[in-house]
Amino acid sequence: MGVITYDMEVTSSIPPAKMFKAFVLDADHLIPKILPQAIKSVEVLQGDGGPGTIKLITFGEGSQFKSVKHKVDGLDKENFTYSYSIIEGDALTGSLESISYEIKISASPDGGSICKNTSKYHTKGDSQITEEHIKSGKEKASGMFKAVEAYLLANPDAC
Repeated sequence: MGVITYDMEVTSSIPPAKMFKAFVLDADHLIPKILPQAIKSVEVLQGDGGPGTIKLITFGEGSQFKSVKHKVDGLDKENFTYSYSIIEGDALTGSLESISYEIKISASPDGGSICKNTSKYHTKGDSQITEEHIKSGKEKASGMFKAVEAYLLANPDAC
């Protein structure tokens, strides 16, 4: 098994606490509302939202995938960090054991926030992941972050 690691950074004008609440804590309800074509629903299968929680994510009509199970690995509300892993589902494309993500939202000098995301693709055997696959994942994650930002800007009383 190999591990391929990619880092991504996205900035926002939204302060870190509000962005973390929307993008992480309220995401199960907020993202299907904002981006139903991407995420149709999120169902908690076990747990209370903290580490060890297992969720079933059902993708929307616009997705090439049907669903994944994701496990919460860590959640630190004070430091705005969140980590989770995709442990099952067709997004693993048969060549991946899992994909783990670490998200950290911190303050930017202008009062907004910087979201740093590290993705680790755990491949099966000597499977390879294409640059195109990684780029597609980064674009979707960035698009989701920007959609949440746009929602918060249009709805200042939300979250």
